[in-house]
Amino acid sequence: MKKVSYDHYGSIAALEMIEVPVPEPAGTQLLIQVKAVAINPLDWKILEGKMKLMSGSTFPKGIGIDFSGVVQRVGAGVGRFRPGDAVFGAVDPFKGGALAEYLLVRERDIALKPKNISFEQAAALPTVGTAALQIFDRLATLGKGTEVLINGASGGIGMVAIQIAKRKGAHVTGVAGTPSLAWVKKWGSDAVLDYRKDDILNGGKKYDVVLDLSGKLPYQAAKKIMKPDAVYVNSIPGPREIVGSFVHNLFSKQKYKVLLLKQAQAHLETLSAYAAAGMDILVGASFPMASFRQAYAEASTGGIAGKAVFTVG
Repeated sequence: MKKVSYDHYGSIAALEMIEVPVPEPAGTQLLIQVKAVAINPLDWKILEGKMKLMSGSTFPKGIGIDFSGVVQRVGAGVGRFRPGDAVFGAVDPFKGGALAEYLLVRERDIALKPKNISFEQAAALPTVGTAALQIFDRLATLGKGTEVLINGASGGIGMVAIQIAKRKGAHVTGVAGTPSLAWVKKWGSDAVLDYRKDDILNGGKKYDVVLDLSGKLPYQAAKKIMKPDAVYVNSIPGPREIVGSFVHNLFSKQKYKVLLLKQAQAHLETLSAYAAAGMDILVGASFPMASFRQAYAEASTGGIAGKAVFTVG
């Protein structure tokens, strides 16, 4: 089978298409024929060696986290799924390996794909959807009328976060670039701001929650638009931000929270229910597996609304 892999940390040029044997499932493992794989910023952060403390230095490594596909074979200990089931899920982000024709996963890593969405849409959901769920379940409590600013609202997390926030009764202001504003509005934002034209920090409005999904609205700047007891969420923290947020929160009413993503089957099932109920899932760009270098080059520059995915099988 074909698989995208790399044998050293580096740029996109380090990625190679290789041939490896199709693995056999055992115990609670399942063999998935992969249909689609999402592209995530964490893919190239790990590839570039920026997460070595968690990803380690054992090579070769596979790339890709979120996937969808069809169960081909199951281990003797699998009870919930059977061959032919359409599923979606995520592998350990620091091990990767989803960008392959076949994938070995644990039973707890997948959920059934809703029938009303495509394999590409299903692959787009796990990481960004889990991030949005955890932000609002653990980091920032929302209620009716909560004023939320989402910076970088047109990307994958923003797509899901807007829709979840609206379900919880929040008033959402989405910040994005000109080409994506229509999508941000479609997903439910009550107000939209164009970061290329609008002065976000001097508009006179303050928020209960400021969610930075782009890495371009640091806490020190965001304080200006936060209410006295507001919460700021950094969705892409580094080690310095993780430690700094803990110290900051000991002394300030304005809280600085960081997202430390943890995948769980319960999150996949919640996302499956949302998708089945009509949550909008935009696949803003789709690439064949063979175009892996081009796909990562384009995705890493930003500007793709929703999620970019690979079509595999």
